[in-house]
Amino acid sequence: MVPVASAVRAPRSRALRHTLRSALAAATLTTSVALTGLSAPAFAKGPESLADLADQVTDAVVNISASTTVEARTNPRSGPQLPPGTPFEDLFEEFFNKRGQRGGGDRSESERARPQRKSNSLGSGFIIDASGIVVTNNHVIGDANDIQVILHNGSKLKAEIIGKDPKIDLAVLRVKPEPGKPLKAVPFGDSEKMRPGDWVIAIGNPFGLGGSVSAGIVSARGRNIESGPYDNYIQTDAAINKGNSGGPLFNMNGEVIGINTAILSPTGGSVGIGFAVPSNNASQVIDQLREFGEVRRGWLGVRIQNVDETTAEALDMKDGVKGALVAGVDEKGPAKTAGLEIGDVIVKFNGTAVKSSSDLPRIVASTPVGKTVEVLILRKGAETTKSVTLGRLEDTEKPQLASVKQPEAESAVRQALGLNLSGITDEARKRFSLKDGLKGVLVTRVDPNSTAADKQIKPGEVIVEVGQEAVNTPADVTKRVDQLKKDGRKSVLLLVASASGDVRFVALGLD
Repeated sequence: MVPVASAVRAPRSRALRHTLRSALAAATLTTSVALTGLSAPAFAKGPESLADLADQVTDAVVNISASTTVEARTNPRSGPQLPPGTPFEDLFEEFFNKRGQRGGGDRSESERARPQRKSNSLGSGFIIDASGIVVTNNHVIGDANDIQVILHNGSKLKAEIIGKDPKIDLAVLRVKPEPGKPLKAVPFGDSEKMRPGDWVIAIGNPFGLGGSVSAGIVSARGRNIESGPYDNYIQTDAAINKGNSGGPLFNMNGEVIGINTAILSPTGGSVGIGFAVPSNNASQVIDQLREFGEVRRGWLGVRIQNVDETTAEALDMKDGVKGALVAGVDEKGPAKTAGLEIGDVIVKFNGTAVKSSSDLPRIVASTPVGKTVEVLILRKGAETTKSVTLGRLEDTEKPQLASVKQPEAESAVRQALGLNLSGITDEARKRFSLKDGLKGVLVTRVDPNSTAADKQIKPGEVIVEVGQEAVNTPADVTKRVDQLKKDGRKSVLLLVASASGDVRFVALGLD
């Protein structure tokens, strides 16, 4: 039998030793921190509660119900509804129509009329003006002919479209508030001040459930998801699902810093990668939609492409990769009038640095039509500034590429850069369906193991320039390449035209 006193003392002794060891460890850590001058580790902690913030802004967030009425493909009384494009659709329709005629005799005009089919979509939006101005995504309303804005209290207001912009997926609606029931509006914040790691909340109508709040952080900025020419999304891990489209992304001050637009998901549900249009981009478009009912974007009149490391070296760019390389100039555009040329690299536009080619369309589009701006370019390694008066971008306009005057090409074949080259003869022009007037040096074969093949140069394309100098014969290509090698260049920049005349720059190594 173990004595009671011993049975009690043993655990106390072990507990005391554990306490002493913990105290000693803590003292050692404190002494170490004091001696080294380091601060104790800090742990990330989110807001204690977002309830007050949600209460502050929820009444300004709305649900959008958009209905589109279209003519049905078949009469439901004479046969089944078939999806458009179904194989033998016309055959089935004819069969069931005839069957209906035999069974029912002559039908009245109204009976023979095709029925109407209604499709519905649900999304989110938010009120930016208490007079009744609502913002949502363009894809939420589409071509709807009946739009209802549903307030947080359940009230429904019929909406009319003020304007919409498919390019950055925005739409502005107007509703008429009920007498004695003023609407709650929320302001835009400065999306440029948001940093990865900043807390945000998203409020919307996921899966038609109604007002739902989710929280997260800004995961990244400036995301290009290749959804359009002006991609510049805020990425967030706040839960965004189907139905959240058009809803607001708030900062901790209750300001809208983004409009939830898209998600990246293999399942169709949130996996923590959502995208919102930054408020600074959206507010400019919204202002124009409210004023004009349309967006009036600036137009420079160039076709551009990226600058990679090989291209930067070939262009002798001392500061490395940056800017937008001009691959085409519209003959009737502002850039042509200002003196911009194919091969120029635009590094700054209206005082804003152009870090990559994706920056330029967005910067130009947001600049007022008719404004004269300074454009800093690199031309053959030297900086120069051009003054450009912007035109207005029209959706129907297509860039026309600058032509290069060249003498008649030779028919000799030269080999360089893994390419077999020849002059453009009448026979070659017919064989490769080359555009009339297209001049340069024809690519007849590409070594499959060459860098040229990796860069997608193909037989039938035409080399227009080598190292920013026009070439007219295979000998010109060889001579220019040899000269660049003597100059110590490690790469060469080719201006390559497709059979239809579209051009692009391709940088190839000279090793």
